[in-house]
Amino acid sequence: MVTGCLKGSVRCAAVLAILLTFSTVGLSTSLSEYLLQIEKARAGTDELIGIVSRPDRNADLEKEKTLKIGALVPANQKVEWPGGSIETDNKWLGEALGEFSLEDTPKRKGILIGVSERLQAIDKSIIELQATTSAKSSKDQDKQKLDEILGRDEYQKPTEQGESLFQQWVRKIVEWLAKLMPAPSTSAPVTSGMGSLQLIIQVVICLAVIGLIGFLLYKFVPLISKRFRDPGKDKKKDRVILGEKVAAEESANDLFADAENLAREGDLRGAIRKGYIAVLCELSDRKVIGLARHKTNRDYLRDVHKRSDIFDNVAALTGTYERNWYGLRQAGRSDWDDFRDRYRQTISKF
Repeated sequence: MVTGCLKGSVRCAAVLAILLTFSTVGLSTSLSEYLLQIEKARAGTDELIGIVSRPDRNADLEKEKTLKIGALVPANQKVEWPGGSIETDNKWLGEALGEFSLEDTPKRKGILIGVSERLQAIDKSIIELQATTSAKSSKDQDKQKLDEILGRDEYQKPTEQGESLFQQWVRKIVEWLAKLMPAPSTSAPVTSGMGSLQLIIQVVICLAVIGLIGFLLYKFVPLISKRFRDPGKDKKKDRVILGEKVAAEESANDLFADAENLAREGDLRGAIRKGYIAVLCELSDRKVIGLARHKTNRDYLRDVHKRSDIFDNVAALTGTYERNWYGLRQAGRSDWDDFRDRYRQTISKF
C-alpha cells in the first residue's frame, strides 16, 4: 500500500501521514486521561462528519482534522488503573482514518459514523470500569457518605405548613356556597313543610352552581390550553438514529426499501446497517423505544426487553448488525437474507 501511495496523489500522502502519526506507541497513562483521549477523538470525528456533510468540500480542512484525530489516540498504550494495567490496541482507528482519506464516495461519511460509534462504545466501557472501581470503597466511607446524605435538608422532617393554594381555593368556594345557602333562623318556629322546601331550594342552588362551574370549565379550558400550546410541538421532526439523520417524512418502510436497493447493488454491509436503522425507526413509531442521540444499539435492545414477543428477533437483528458493521468479516448473502426474514417477522407482530 505504501508503494502505491508514493506513486499516487496527495490523498495517499495524507494516508501515510495518518498511519505514521498513529503508529506512535504512547507512554503509560491513567484511566481518566485515556477516557479524555477517546472523548476528544470522538468529538473531533463528529466535527469531521459535519465538515464532510457540507456541499463545498474543503480537502485541506479534512486532512488537518483527520491528522489531529489520529494523533489523539496512540495505536498502543498502557493504561494504569487501581485494578492493574491494560494494554490498549487502537490500530483500527488509524486504519479507518486511512480508509476514509482514500475513499472518494458517499461511503466516506459512513466510515466516520462507524468510527464515532466505536469510540462511543470504548467511552462507555471506560466509564463502566471507573464505576466498578469506585464501587469498591470501604464500609466506613460508605457509612460516612450515607450520613452526609441523610443530613441534607431534603431528608429532614418537614415543618408544619399552612394551607396550600389549592386548599385556600377550596375553602373560599365552600364559604361562598355557604353564603348562598344561609342557615335557617332559629328565632321563629318553622313548620316541617317549610323546612323541607328550604332544604330542597338549597340543594337545587348548590347543584346549579356546580353545574355552571363544570360547564364553564368544559367550554373554556380546551380553548385556553389550545391558545398556549406550542404550535410546533405536534410537528414531526427529523430524527438521528445511530448517528444517521432520518428525515421527518421518511418512514421505516422507506428506509428498508433503501436497504433492499443497497443489497441488490452488492453492498450487503450497508444494507444491513440501513435495515437495522429501519428496525429502530419502526420500534420508535410503535412507541416501543425512545430515540436519543446518545443511545447505542445495546441501549435500544434493553428498551425492547419488555416486549417478549419481539425481543428474540430484535436481539438477533442486533447481533447481525454488530457482526457485520463493527466486525472484520465480509457480509454474505445469507446474512442479509436472514436479516430480511427476521425484520419481516418482527414487523408482523404489530
